[in-house]
Amino acid sequence: MRLFRSSELLGIAADTLTFALEASRDTHPNEYMGFLRATDARDLGLDRKGQVITDVLVIPGTTSTPESATVREHMKPNSARAVGSIHSHPNGVLRPSDADLATFHAGEVHVIIGAPYERDCWRAFDSDGDPRDLDVIDVALPEDEAFFDFDQTDIDAELYDE
Repeated sequence: MRLFRSSELLGIAADTLTFALEASRDTHPNEYMGFLRATDARDLGLDRKGQVITDVLVIPGTTSTPESATVREHMKPNSARAVGSIHSHPNGVLRPSDADLATFHAGEVHVIIGAPYERDCWRAFDSDGDPRDLDVIDVALPEDEAFFDFDQTDIDAELYDE
């Protein structure tokens, strides 16, 4: 693992985009919302400096309707790997709303996915809401990192103790 993140964002992993499209489809007719994290391209076997979006984090307590998704900002993890946000527009509009622009301050890329959630139903924007290029990169995602420092054995032991 590298201590400092390369500044250039190269793209989004194909599997990560597929996940977000499926999650948006599953959440329809409500909006889907998540935050994007990136991994150093060299850690993914690419011979390039930069970052590739590999993770979509869904924040507990996120609420959504057909018009909006609301995230509990205090639940958002503080991570050097954080690069932006992703959310769906069930109406299919692939441009940021005024409400979206108000949230684009944190991060360098913001992805909007629109119904019907097909492979070409998304666009990327910078923090000012201007369209930006974001390549889809076919890389193997890194092995799951331990998010919690416990496993089923620990859970079973805790339940047994009660």
